[in-house]
Amino acid sequence: MADPAQTTVFLVDVDNTLLDNDRVTDDLSRYLTREVGPERQQRYFAIFEQLRAELGYADYLGALQRYRIEYPSDPHLLAVSSFLIDYHFANRLYPGSLDALDHLGAFGRTVILTDGDVVFQPRKVERAGLFDAVEGNVLIYIHKERELADVERRYPAAHYVLVDDKIRILTAVKESWGAHCTTVFVRQGHYAYAPDVASYPAADVTIARIDELTKHDGAALVAAGRRSIP
Repeated sequence: MADPAQTTVFLVDVDNTLLDNDRVTDDLSRYLTREVGPERQQRYFAIFEQLRAELGYADYLGALQRYRIEYPSDPHLLAVSSFLIDYHFANRLYPGSLDALDHLGAFGRTVILTDGDVVFQPRKVERAGLFDAVEGNVLIYIHKERELADVERRYPAAHYVLVDDKIRILTAVKESWGAHCTTVFVRQGHYAYAPDVASYPAADVTIARIDELTKHDGAALVAAGRRSIP
């Protein structure tokens, strides 16, 4: 068994990092417009955004539950639920996502580290093929940046490489782990180009697409984090 003091663990986000979640949302928007009309589609997403502000993560099924309270007799509710649960997530993986995980796995253990609810997010990870790609090493929290002690307990390592599309989360983890961590900012999805991105310090490594990770050596990623201490 590898000595944790000599190992590297790669913590990789899901939404808009490995999987194009913006396209999932777009697909759901079109489906809702077709099934329930534009007004109720807009109402669902208003509920969805309100719930995301409350929870700190996207909760599609939770928003559907609240939508149901407002429209209890809507006959399309079951169809919308099935659309979400049976969605073809594997088709929404970014090109090179699985290759990136395989590449990182040559240098250490790869772990999915994501935020989300306890039903839909695990379903998404499994149907996208990510559960098998990381051999079941999956962590799902409400706010992952607040659960670093639990991450360390479950996957002890000398160094962590965090790959994420949210600079806010990368900054928070870097402040906690310092040189013990390398932050990799993947500039994919709407969060990566939000107006507040420039207000945060730069990540240790920035890439435009997840497949660019295959060009980075594991030792070089570790070194990048150790050189940069906020």
